[in-house]
Amino acid sequence: MPAIDDTFSLERFAAVLFDMDGVLTATASLHEAAWKAMFDDYLSQIATKHGTGFHPFEAVDYKRDVDGKLRYDGVAAFLASRDIELPWGDPDDDPSVETVCGLGNRKNAMIQKLLHTRGADVFDSSISLVRRLRSMGIKTAVVSASKNCVAILEAAGISELFDTRIDGNVAAELNLAGKPAPDTFLEAARRLGVPAARAVVVEDAISGVQAGRAGGFGLVIGVDRTGNPETLLDGGADLVVADLSELTR
Repeated sequence: MPAIDDTFSLERFAAVLFDMDGVLTATASLHEAAWKAMFDDYLSQIATKHGTGFHPFEAVDYKRDVDGKLRYDGVAAFLASRDIELPWGDPDDDPSVETVCGLGNRKNAMIQKLLHTRGADVFDSSISLVRRLRSMGIKTAVVSASKNCVAILEAAGISELFDTRIDGNVAAELNLAGKPAPDTFLEAARRLGVPAARAVVVEDAISGVQAGRAGGFGLVIGVDRTGNPETLLDGGADLVVADLSELTR
């Protein structure tokens, strides 16, 4: 793994673009729990209906298929991995409807419930870094696939720390492809008036570091909180840290 030296100094850049879940906020575990609850329930129904074995949604499925992606893209990717075909449906589908959008909306109802009961905690070291960057005149942005981004940022009390936000709602409005495509990060950089080569991407998802690399960003930093940095390095991260406090030592 590359050492942290002047090559990776954030002071050389004009903007830093942060993913939210797992980087700024400790909500990645809530999302994984909601995905697992939704998919396990659906997979159990399929197994009972067709008399087949039940193979639950696992951590590897979360990392490979849904982490960092737009909600419906994540549903479609996981279903494809299990050779399950469903119609795409419509974003207005009721959570009970058996479509890609219906399952995605079912997951969203579960994460809303978890957020209401558990709240949204932050990684203090990440927020300290954001404040330090802003004090240096470096622009900051949140780039998240979540359509709950605004609610989470407000619940965490950190909305004012970012110059722009590109989330799942903005991506849908602008028809931007989700990660691993670089479109959402590029839109954030455009709104900040900063070329991609002068901006940093900070991500904890494989799809996110892939997006940063595909977008030609000047530096892609992976945040590994699971003890498996190689996956982020293989995905395109220039540097992987276990916590963003490592960038200020």
